[in-house]
Amino acid sequence: MGIINSLTAFFNLVDFSLAKLDVTNFILTNILPTALLAADTLAPSSGVENLSEAQSVLLDLWHGFLYRLPGLGVGLLIMALFIIAAGPLSRLLLKPFSFSSLTPLIKSVAQRSISLVIMLLGVYLFLFMAGLTGFAVAVISGTGVVGLILGFAFRDIAENFISSLLLTIQRPFRIGDIVEINEFTGIIQKVTSRATTMVDFDGNHIQIPNATIYKGVIKNLTANPLMRGHFVLGVGYDADIRNAQNLAVEIISSHAKVLKDPEPQVLIDNLGASTYNLKVYFWVNVEDTSVLKMSSLLMRQIVGRFTEENISMPDDARERVFPNGLAIVSNQSVSKEDTADDTSGFTSLNKPISESNNFPLATNNKSAVEIAGESEESRAPASATQSDTAKADTARSSANSALEHENNNEDVSSEAEDIREQAKKARDPESGENIL
Repeated sequence: MGIINSLTAFFNLVDFSLAKLDVTNFILTNILPTALLAADTLAPSSGVENLSEAQSVLLDLWHGFLYRLPGLGVGLLIMALFIIAAGPLSRLLLKPFSFSSLTPLIKSVAQRSISLVIMLLGVYLFLFMAGLTGFAVAVISGTGVVGLILGFAFRDIAENFISSLLLTIQRPFRIGDIVEINEFTGIIQKVTSRATTMVDFDGNHIQIPNATIYKGVIKNLTANPLMRGHFVLGVGYDADIRNAQNLAVEIISSHAKVLKDPEPQVLIDNLGASTYNLKVYFWVNVEDTSVLKMSSLLMRQIVGRFTEENISMPDDARERVFPNGLAIVSNQSVSKEDTADDTSGFTSLNKPISESNNFPLATNNKSAVEIAGESEESRAPASATQSDTAKADTARSSANSALEHENNNEDVSSEAEDIREQAKKARDPESGENIL
């Protein structure tokens, strides 16, 4: 019976003219109390004894919403305007720095930071206009905790990003530089906010995280275009070591691509088992000359010249050189009597060897023919000696001419440009623009 009375009262109240009645006042004074009364009648045993307090709270909330509704509308409009204007305004503020030497990454980070500050200001104004400043303070306080959690979750990403910022500020290398990072050597192709991509001399793409680069060892091979090359040559102890050094310096200095300042050097690095180990130093400009090609050419020329000059270069593992020569004495001297008597073939160990013996005495690493030649040369007239000297000078001049011709025709150009061209033609290793 109570339900019927409530519904009857509700329909009686609905009978009114909308043209003469305020909708808001009607809802607050008629519909809402009637609905609460109906709910109280339908569920008397639900445990809610009095809904008057709930009705009062709902009325307060509704009045508060209507009171703040204009502020909410204005706040939403202001926040939308701030969000829309954040991008253009940040670019306008950074326009005076467009001609500076700032890298694209720094400009991008600065622009995004300014945009974020402008958007946060718009959000704060919205909360202030809506009367939710307490909520804004709570959000700002909670942002620190959220930031700490996200920092632990994305630690590696944040570390790489911060490292990229530091790399762009310090600039230990540029695009196209030949660098050695840890155990990798190649040409820098691309640097993004996460990683650096380099192309090695085999054409491989190598991606290294920026945090690893910043914490590692960076060796820039093109920061200084002048580079020193070196290699080692072994010269026997029986050779004139000073003459060998002078010949090597002469050959190195004769090449036009080898720099005269700093001048080349040939120094004794250490003493091996049977050789002086000479270390050859030379300087070239790596922008147009390859250190590897130049080392190959100089080693070939020096070895050829040493061979012509009879300068020994023994192998430590299989060859032993006796500087003062080695006297070879044969003890297999068989007498005619022993041969005629068909003896057991034993030879006399103490029988001296004559010059007519089939096993002549060789001293100082010279054969009997060489000794005989020396004796004949000692009896040769002075005119023959002068002729031989002239022939030697002519041969040396011809060798120098051939050396100069080889230097002019040998390709010692730098391979850096070829690698740079390959890097340009290769596909982009990852999305994103260069930040250097």
